[in-house]
Amino acid sequence: MTATGPAASVRYRSTRGEAPEVSFEEALLAGLAPDGGLYVPTHLPAAAPSWRAASHPAEVAAAALPGLLGLPAPEVEAVFRSALDFPLPVVEVDEGLHLLELFHGPTAAFKDVGARAMARLMDAALARRGRTATVLVATSGDTGGAVADAFAGLRAVRVAVLYPRGQVSGVQEAQLTAVRPGVTAYAVEGTFDDCQRMVKAALADPDLAGLGLSTANSINVGRLLPQVVYYLWALAQLERSGVRGEPWFVVPSGNLGNLTAGLLAADLAGVSPGFVAAHNANDYFVRFLAGQVGPYEFAGSVRTLSNAMDVGGPSNFERLLALHGEGLRARVAGHAVDDAATLARMRDLHERTGYVVCPHTAVAVEAAYRERERGRTGPAVVLATAHPAKFPETALRATGAPPPTHAGLERFERAEKRALPLRADPAALRSELLAQARGGG
Repeated sequence: MTATGPAASVRYRSTRGEAPEVSFEEALLAGLAPDGGLYVPTHLPAAAPSWRAASHPAEVAAAALPGLLGLPAPEVEAVFRSALDFPLPVVEVDEGLHLLELFHGPTAAFKDVGARAMARLMDAALARRGRTATVLVATSGDTGGAVADAFAGLRAVRVAVLYPRGQVSGVQEAQLTAVRPGVTAYAVEGTFDDCQRMVKAALADPDLAGLGLSTANSINVGRLLPQVVYYLWALAQLERSGVRGEPWFVVPSGNLGNLTAGLLAADLAGVSPGFVAAHNANDYFVRFLAGQVGPYEFAGSVRTLSNAMDVGGPSNFERLLALHGEGLRARVAGHAVDDAATLARMRDLHERTGYVVCPHTAVAVEAAYRERERGRTGPAVVLATAHPAKFPETALRATGAPPPTHAGLERFERAEKRALPLRADPAALRSELLAQARGGG
């Protein structure tokens, strides 16, 4: 992909090449392309150098995203100042090991960044068009809560959240099922992969074409692009603090949206940090990087302690392959970390530093230490994707003590809860959506 100037007009194409190019706003509202592919930019306009001197993540967004979002820089900055009203600090917890804390938002997970920015972008786009939309979201833990919280109460948007019953933490389920205006939660009798398959089927279903369906998973480029901001924000913070050496990011990975955003950030800014994809036992991408499996040779997902990463067939693999092809193997290293190693790393880090991480972050911390053993030098930046208070049982099991509290989570515990049971069948979701459209749900 060729970078051009910041004023370049960006169009979006489908990864499958059988759909017309569209604007960002059209891609945002559609979610998936008509051919079932994922939207990717046709080119990347270079970020303005001012991102390095930014004093707020919104200033990074104004430097990096106007061309991609099709909006003037002041409007982009206003959207992100409203969305990112919480800190995104980089904290050194061990020598050369930095954590980018992405869990200070209202639902204590990194998904707050993308979901809150996307909600504002979509609400404005619908208002300009005089339209309404139903946003579908499949979640393995954190996405659904963040999306429900970000979109709740918007006049033009209804939200349907699908999560695998019994396969999320109690704290996560409280967030997913808290009653909110315009939001319906569905407890699916299946896995995350089933939920994701149902959402994709609904988006491509001609019987549902009149419902204005979209999605807020990272398969929607409008959820993905805001995540570019925190990678560049982290690099800017490291530079200002005088950290020496070539930084590299360690990304807890499931559906691969976070990693995709990181690679986009590097290409936009013309920088070349290293990337490590940290997976749990759902290790398809690690095996792909090692040349052990071919493209799309997915397996079913398995349950782990880091449940938000329990993805057997990551959707954004298609986007990564379309953008980077075989070059992925040159840019990204991979590690798979099992539950025993996850718990051991949580325990070790707490005992040596007093810092408590969630199991997803622990997978990435373990991967960082393994990568160091391979000889990689320079500062490691681990994306701390969720607050440990979302996983109190696992934190207690690993460290012997309850995790620190997160004030934002208490309101979900007190809230009224409601979830509707749903078969793991696209036909069941179709019936629900049609019933809602008729006013019956």
